[in-house]
Amino acid sequence: MKNLTILQINDTHSYLELHQEHMYTPDGIEVVKAGGYARLKSLVNDIRKERQNVLLLDNGDTFHGTYDAVASKGMHMVPVIRHMGFDAMTFHWDAAYTPAHLKTIEEKLEHPILAINCYDKQTDELYFKPYLLKEYGNFKVGIIGIASSIIDKTMPPAFSEGVYFTFGNEELPGYIDEVRQQGADLVILLSHNGFPQDIKMLHEVAGVDVCISGHTHNRIEVPVKVNDTYVIQSGSHGSFLGRLDVTFDDKIREVAHELIFAAEDIPEDADMKKLVEDALSANRAMLAETVGETKDLLHRATSLNAPMDNLILKSLLSVTGADAAFSNGWRYGVPIQPGQLTLEDLHRIIPVNPPVSTAVLSGQEIWDMLEENLHHTFSGDPYEQMGGYVKRAMGLKAFIKVENPNTLRLQQVFIGNEPLEKAAAYRVAYVTKQGVPKEKYGREHKDLEIHAVDAIRQLLQKGPYADDSPAAFEVV
Repeated sequence: MKNLTILQINDTHSYLELHQEHMYTPDGIEVVKAGGYARLKSLVNDIRKERQNVLLLDNGDTFHGTYDAVASKGMHMVPVIRHMGFDAMTFHWDAAYTPAHLKTIEEKLEHPILAINCYDKQTDELYFKPYLLKEYGNFKVGIIGIASSIIDKTMPPAFSEGVYFTFGNEELPGYIDEVRQQGADLVILLSHNGFPQDIKMLHEVAGVDVCISGHTHNRIEVPVKVNDTYVIQSGSHGSFLGRLDVTFDDKIREVAHELIFAAEDIPEDADMKKLVEDALSANRAMLAETVGETKDLLHRATSLNAPMDNLILKSLLSVTGADAAFSNGWRYGVPIQPGQLTLEDLHRIIPVNPPVSTAVLSGQEIWDMLEENLHHTFSGDPYEQMGGYVKRAMGLKAFIKVENPNTLRLQQVFIGNEPLEKAAAYRVAYVTKQGVPKEKYGREHKDLEIHAVDAIRQLLQKGPYADDSPAAFEVV
C-alpha cells in the first residue's frame, strides 16, 4: 500500500494574519479569531514531521483581497507563499492584475500555476502548465489544475486580458489519460470552479481520485464521494487547513480527513511571522487610521442580504441620491466586530475601491438583471452558477421563489414603497460591472470622481453606522 497526505489551503484572499472569522451557532453568527500564515505554517510543519509523503496545494484567490494585495499587485505575498512550500496552485482573483502579471508572480514562486482551461487568445495554446507530476519514492502523483471558468464571463476585462477560459470538463479526460500514461498512480484535480460545479463534473468525468475544490468557501467536515472520487474544500481566509490522508494501490482503499481550525492558540512559525510583518509593515500606520464606528456586526456570511454590503449600498445612496443601489455579492471579506472602524476595515470590505457609478435603468431592465443574477446564484445546473452570493441591493424589495426556473423567480419587486413599473426609468448607483453590467443594462452610465472607500468614509462622518435597512431579498 502507498500513503499520501494531501493538505489544502484555499481562498485566503491575502489575509496574512490573525483575523475575525464567523462561525454558525444555534444562536446565530458568532465571531472568533483565527488564521494567519504563521499558524498555517506551524500546522504544515508538524504534519510534515509526522508524515513522509505530504502534498500541499493552494486553490487560488491568494494574491487579492486586501489593500496591501491591491497596492502591490500581489507581490508583497511572494516571500510568504514561497516559505509555505506549496507544490502547486490554480487561480481566480489572482488574475486581477492581468494574466501576464500572474505569470510574473509565478516566475518568482517555487511551484507552478496550473490550468487546463486558460488559453492564449492569439495562439489558442495553454497559457499556464496543465499539470504537475510529482514523485514520492515508489509512486507518482498527477495534479491537474482548473482555473475559475467565470474569469472572462463575469470579471472585469483586465482579468482575462489576452486569454480566454473554458469550463475544463471537456479537456479533463485527456489530461487524466496523459498523466496516467506518464506513470501517475494517483490523479488529483485542483479546481477553482466551485464545489457544486466540481460535483457535477465528477459525475461526468471518471478517473480522478481526489478533487481539491475551491472558490465557494465550503467548510467540508466529511469528504464527499462522487463515484470513486473524494472531494474536499476547506473554508476560506486561511482560517482552516484541510488534511486528507490517502491509502491506495490501484485505487483508493482508505481515507482519513480533518478540517483543521487555525485557532488563535496555535503557535506561530517565527520565520513566517517575520515574513508576514515585512509584507505588511509599509502600510500599517496608514491603514490604522480610525474612520468611524459601527454599532452592528458587519459580515458576508449570508447569501441573500448581508450587513457588510449594506454599508456600501447605504453610502452609494447617500452620495448619489439614487432610487436604488447595487453591488456584487462578494463572498470574501472577514467579519468586523461592532466598534471603531479603521481604513484597513474599509479596504477589506471593498479592496478594489472602484469609482461610484450611476446609470438609468428601466424597470424591465432591473427585473431582468435581478432574474439573471438569481439564476447565476441558484441555478439547478451548477455549470450555470457564476459568481458569489446574490447581487446586493438597497432601495428595493424583492420577493423571490428560489426553487423556480430561470426568469420565473421574482414574484414582486418594489422600488421604495411603490411597485416597480417596468416601463419607468430609475436612477441607480452601483460599484463594478458586477453591480450593473453596463454592456447589458442601462444608459447614461457615469463613473463619479468619488470612489467607494471615500463614499463610505463620508457616510461614517455623519455618525456611528447602524444596519437599519430592511432586507432587499425575501424568500417566499
